[in-house]
Amino acid sequence: MNWEKLLSLKRQGDTHKRLRNEQDETRLGFEVDYDRIIFSSAFRGLQDKTQVMPLPISSGVRKAFVHTRLTHSLEVSVVGRSLGRIAGKEILREHPSLQEVHGYRFNDFGAIVAAASLAHDIGNPPFGHSGEKAIGAFFKTGDGQKYQSQLTEKEYQDLVDFEGNANGFKLLTESRDGVPGGLRLSYATLGAFMKYPKESLPVKPTKHIADKKFGVFQADKDFFFEIADELGLKRKNDTAEPSFYRHPLTYLVEAADDICYTIIDFEDGINLGLISEDFALEYLIKLVKEHINTQKYNQMTLMSDRLSYLRALSINTLINDAIRIFTENQEAILHGDFSVALMDKSIYKPQIDDIITLSIDKVYRSNEVIDKELAGYKIISDILNVFTTALFNHKENRASNYDRLLLRSFNGPIKVDKAPAYELLLTASCFVASLSDSEAVNLHNKIMGRQI
Repeated sequence: MNWEKLLSLKRQGDTHKRLRNEQDETRLGFEVDYDRIIFSSAFRGLQDKTQVMPLPISSGVRKAFVHTRLTHSLEVSVVGRSLGRIAGKEILREHPSLQEVHGYRFNDFGAIVAAASLAHDIGNPPFGHSGEKAIGAFFKTGDGQKYQSQLTEKEYQDLVDFEGNANGFKLLTESRDGVPGGLRLSYATLGAFMKYPKESLPVKPTKHIADKKFGVFQADKDFFFEIADELGLKRKNDTAEPSFYRHPLTYLVEAADDICYTIIDFEDGINLGLISEDFALEYLIKLVKEHINTQKYNQMTLMSDRLSYLRALSINTLINDAIRIFTENQEAILHGDFSVALMDKSIYKPQIDDIITLSIDKVYRSNEVIDKELAGYKIISDILNVFTTALFNHKENRASNYDRLLLRSFNGPIKVDKAPAYELLLTASCFVASLSDSEAVNLHNKIMGRQI
């Protein structure tokens, strides 16, 4: 892979090449990507989607302590911007023609990674990661099993292994009436966004990090192939429907997410009283012991100030280490030979693992999180059941009055009468995934007759 192609400014529907030298420096194309994402309704909806802890907190702890998908995404974008800018300086040093001939600047790399990081969770369903599993379970073991015979093997796999990353790609790129190309982001940003540049099948064909999950539904694969070709992503195979190695900047997007959820979810656990303060501060001090200003730290009398200091220092420490790993392995990454996440090679991995293990035990497995996930499974299954039933009844000209009333509340861009089964089921699944936590709860209450 080569950087000139990987930094493509092309957008869906373009008929001419966009050159970096011709960009308006006051608002670069990659910066436009960030703006379009942050002003999108899908991004705004993340403010009411669970990151880890559900809202409101029954214990009465202030909501401001707890991260939603939106605050998490904003923080990941800030870390991603720093990673991209620092890496950009090194890339331009090693490939001077990018700047001297084509006009790229180190800020371009920061803008691409920031935009992709901002969007990294945009396709996730309500109720945290259990939302993905709940959609998949509906089709694998629930009432949705009955549709399997109407689907191809890959179409069915898209549903039983429903993936927020693939839904995110769909949200960012799907055309709507009067809005061709969705947000029309640059191909460089879309490439950096694609953590898993493959279809749902085969499942985990290798141990390479790019094969861990999938990133594109069958409905969107043609445009995905167009992007991969434009960016010059390296193919992992030569079949008619290939999978690809990652865009190099995807590793930085992933590192930004890994750094934030490791430190910030841990911080949420401390603020919520799920992790003892002294124990938690000890874990963070172990991570930053080589960089901590002991005098400054000891002058802080408030636990919140000490925690904020250690959090900032921890994030900065991990950013620098991620850049070291990326720089040392840049050639392997460009050739598709770097098969793990950057932070898996971190010199701080033992400390990171300790923090994550404690977070799993004290936060992710807390009663409030488990209760939320249990409720989410039931809510998502019930909504999918009534909507898929209504869609198929309408398609087969046997819709009841209830079905027709239900479909009036459905805003999916689909012509039910002509749509194949896969399109109906994927649209229903993506509709459920688009709901915020409270929207899902309210809709469920309505269809169950508990709320008017």
